[in-house]
Amino acid sequence: MMDIQLRNWQLADVGALQALADNKKIADNLRDGFVHPYTLKDAEDYIQSCIQADERRAGPCAIIVDGVLAGSIGVFYGGDVYRKRAEIGYWLGEPFLGRGIITQAITMICQKVFDDGDIIRIYAEPFAPNIGSRRALEKAGFILEGIKKRSVYKNGQLLDSCIYALLKE
Repeated sequence: MMDIQLRNWQLADVGALQALADNKKIADNLRDGFVHPYTLKDAEDYIQSCIQADERRAGPCAIIVDGVLAGSIGVFYGGDVYRKRAEIGYWLGEPFLGRGIITQAITMICQKVFDDGDIIRIYAEPFAPNIGSRRALEKAGFILEGIKKRSVYKNGQLLDSCIYALLKE
């Protein structure tokens, strides 16, 4: 049984974050803000932004598996007419894929968000070809609401993206 925890980022995580995040396969499935190559400065800047983050969001948090950094997850709250919804984003290092870790992390953070506040909808927008992420969302109870055709431009290609959502019961 794996021990999976979500915790705040710490400056001591910089080296481990850089080593784990410097992976083109991860960057290819995320928004362009997640760069490749991923340098120590990128890791430092990211962790500093997390430490200084607005309290109106859950995370980003470090995903820790058996005491080792495995990835990142966060829920980002909407404003104005979108104030009752939030977007979830996450990534997991390649050595940790395929073990149910991200599904458990998604479940954990969504439960915390629903328990802590007035958010009633959490959504995700994975790229359609990212089957692993889509399966993890489905296993965590998210429902596919639709596919947006040619909605993402990544690495010189137009890709479809998906809208998944989890509603507070």
